Amino acid sequence: MQDKQTLRKTVMGRLEKEQSKSLSEKNRRIHNALFTLSAWQNARTVGITISRGTEVDTWAVLEEGWRLGKVMAAPKCDPETKSLTFYSITSFDDLEDSFYGLKEPNPLRCRPIEDQRLDLVIVPGVVYTEEGWRIGFGGGYYDRFLARHSDVPTCSLLYSAQLAESIPVEPHDQPVKQLITENGVI
Repeated sequence: MQDKQTLRKTVMGRLEKEQSKSLSEKNRRIHNALFTLSAWQNARTVGITISRGTEVDTWAVLEEGWRLGKVMAAPKCDPETKSLTFYSITSFDDLEDSFYGLKEPNPLRCRPIEDQRLDLVIVPGVVYTEEGWRIGFGGGYYDRFLARHSDVPTCSLLYSAQLAESIPVEPHDQPVKQLITENGVI
């Protein structure tokens, strides 16, 4: 079995070779599958990371959430404590550039959301197994968050190219409950 860093590089390389037209169609199918999930339909407050690069587009998910009157909450990372704080965002103007090229909420413009108010958390990652285990970007922020909030419904948006038969799983790793790919919900 490959180590986490090698798996990350392999999958990211695969995604970078995909044509943007192909990814655009896959994004549409992933979004449609998400929007039909009861967890999405019943959620009043949704936690979601702002996508970048070859990740599944979450900007359109934010727009749909706002259109439906949902509270859309994006996380701000605290590198000192390796923790996440979710903030309600009401427009893309509420975002600012952060470290590692991330877009995060500007705490001067946004109000924090209590973790227990989150009805659904859409968890980012790079590599996944069908059982919901994931390799993220290496900071452990979401694993820490999910360990404290295992009762919150979770899902991840991913391309089927991000699925692996197996990945190294460490004691601190936390799985997500549902995976949504262009081929359906796992």
